Amino acid sequence: MKAVLCREFEPRGNLRLEEIATPRIGRDQVLIRVEACGLNFFDGLMVEGKYQTRPELPFTPGSEVAGIVVETGADVTNIRPGMRVLAFNGTGGYAEEAVALAERVYEIPDSMSFQEAAGFLITYATSHHALKDRAGIKPGETLLVLGAAGGVGLTAVEIGKQLGAKVIAAASTEEKLELCRAHGADETINYTTDDLRQRLKELTGGRGIDVVYDPVGGRLTEPSVRSLAVNGRLLVIGFAAGDIPSIPLNLLLLKQSSMIGVFWGSFARANPQHQAANMAELFSWFTQGQLKPHISGAYPLERFAEALDVVMERAAKGKVVLNMGGSTSSVSSKVANQ
Repeated sequence: MKAVLCREFEPRGNLRLEEIATPRIGRDQVLIRVEACGLNFFDGLMVEGKYQTRPELPFTPGSEVAGIVVETGADVTNIRPGMRVLAFNGTGGYAEEAVALAERVYEIPDSMSFQEAAGFLITYATSHHALKDRAGIKPGETLLVLGAAGGVGLTAVEIGKQLGAKVIAAASTEEKLELCRAHGADETINYTTDDLRQRLKELTGGRGIDVVYDPVGGRLTEPSVRSLAVNGRLLVIGFAAGDIPSIPLNLLLLKQSSMIGVFWGSFARANPQHQAANMAELFSWFTQGQLKPHISGAYPLERFAEALDVVMERAAKGKVVLNMGGSTSSVSSKVANQ
């Protein structure tokens, strides 16, 4: 089968598409014929050795796949061959076939396409876990989403609205903010042209923000912390800007506010039953039409490098996926035009 291989921790431009053997499964694992694979910012960090965890070399990047079950291990009882699924597989997704633990494989609704499924798991599950489990956001609270047009940011906008929050979306261009409004944002801020703190004061009447969803880091984090309301919470999702900010802790003391780390992958591995319940709720919202995954780019496996560049250069609006089904289109019109 064809698969992208990382043989050393080095620049992502050194990744190569190679022919390798189909992986073997263990007793508690499932083999999936990959129809689509979601790309994530941490894929690029991982192949360059800059992520929190380092897989054993060589490895194939790609942590979320959607496809059809080909084979199941001897101890697997809840998954069967032929089932349409998505999976959190950790690594191995940029390939024609991938292996995942059965407890991290979920049957997808009939109405969900493989491209939608490939872009669904990590982004929506991260935002759901962050806003509901970690922040405990309540109806009527104000949520600020930084990087709101990106893969996780756009899902935070949707889930924040679903949980009853007033959502302020912040992004770098008017085009991105238009997308955020289409997905439910109540207010928007262009942090390229606007003063973030001043606009937040205006939009909250000086009260401040209850919850900040921050997948960006860098220069945006400190003004966001300074804009928290009393008992406000800042969710640390990631550092797409490239810089890990240093925050004066007295800012938290003065407003009795909190900074909360969110590492969904670790949570999902340690709490499979809780994670399964969260996925059931997300699937329910999807089938009700409350969640509308936005796939801005769908690339064939052979164009993986181009697709990953789009993600790493923060040019993606919504989600980018690899489409193993043979399409050469760079945009999924079915989803992007919703």
